[in-house]
Amino acid sequence: MRDDTCKLTTRANDQQPAGLGGLGLSLEDLVRRGARDILQRAIEAEVQTFLEGFEAVSMIDGRRAVVRNGYLPPREILTTVGPVAVQVPKVRDRSGAGLKFNSALVPPYVRRSARVAAALPWLYRKGIASGDLGEALEVLVGKDAKGLSPAALGRLKAQWSAEYQGWTRRDLSGRQYAYWWVDGIDTTLRETDDPRLCLLVIIGVTADGTKAWVAINDGLRESTASWLDVLRDLKERGLARGPRLAIGDGALGFWAALEQVYPDTVHQRCWFHKMGNVLAALPKSWQGKAKTDLQAIWMAASHQEAVVACKRFMKRYEAKYPKATEKLDKDRDALLAFYRFPAEHWVHLRTTNPIESTFATLRHRTTRTKNCASRTTFLGLAFKLAEEAAKTWRRIRAPEKVADLLGGTRYEDGIPMSDEPPEEQRLAA
Repeated sequence: MRDDTCKLTTRANDQQPAGLGGLGLSLEDLVRRGARDILQRAIEAEVQTFLEGFEAVSMIDGRRAVVRNGYLPPREILTTVGPVAVQVPKVRDRSGAGLKFNSALVPPYVRRSARVAAALPWLYRKGIASGDLGEALEVLVGKDAKGLSPAALGRLKAQWSAEYQGWTRRDLSGRQYAYWWVDGIDTTLRETDDPRLCLLVIIGVTADGTKAWVAINDGLRESTASWLDVLRDLKERGLARGPRLAIGDGALGFWAALEQVYPDTVHQRCWFHKMGNVLAALPKSWQGKAKTDLQAIWMAASHQEAVVACKRFMKRYEAKYPKATEKLDKDRDALLAFYRFPAEHWVHLRTTNPIESTFATLRHRTTRTKNCASRTTFLGLAFKLAEEAAKTWRRIRAPEKVADLLGGTRYEDGIPMSDEPPEEQRLAA
């Protein structure tokens, strides 16, 4: 029995391929070879589709006007499986109209895939120095990673800055936003002896319920003057109306600026920040109970119930801890403004979490770089990180309610108000 087993094992081994080592190829080599074949076929399909679009265009002598004309020189594209060599076909336009074929998969001058390009700001954000990026990417895409020297990264950062500058000049005419989340992101960066720079950011909700970047600017701390510059620039570029509701921390100079530029926008204070401020004014032994009492306010089913819960909190803590209750009472109206909007959106309107989660790691990046990044580099990097973050965003709940809101529908306790007079509503009830 043992002899038979040995024979079977030997026979099975004899029937196996020579192995990757026997072929002189590693698993990564085979993956790259497959990726190259697939990419080359896709490019060939692209050019075939392009030629078919001009199949009916002919010269006077009957010959086709647009024909294949060989290949461009081989080019290596750095991908997540390593460098992949491809050849892009050339097309000749014999009619003289100047038609050219450009592959959408491998556009002219592109040397790295979109995912590798996205990895660069991500690695830089994680605190990896410019000189170490090539080594870090070798771990991701293999030892053959090329073109990732500090000089290459410098060119990329210049490209990011140029893209950011173009984005800040885009036309906003006709744009409408239902909501804004607003925050100021403190950094450790300075220019010369100036105070540290602060990133002023706005995320908006458009008519179809999707989230979109509205502004990414820098300012000196979170001053009213800096926010005025941001809002006035938005208005000058065509944003005639502000959002229906803006959500932000109460310490921002944003609110005073908003009153001057978009006075019709309703103010909503962030409950996350407010709870932190209130609890900080209480002893630790009281914070657990106080947190539950605060949650009872913003989790109430109606504005009236929230007011009752707020009064209960004031009565319970005011005598011993007046500073804590004062922090709550001074912003009570702004804390409960979300009740005037669709109930399905309340979960989105009580905090500035979309901004907090997006820029949590940006603070880590600026802590690592200290004063080594210039203002231009910093804004370009922030823009690229913001761009990547936006790809993972989801629409808010009940997006169809956004169009109703922008169309003028009014809400009370999260429910659309009827057009009937109050007396008729009472009788109908």
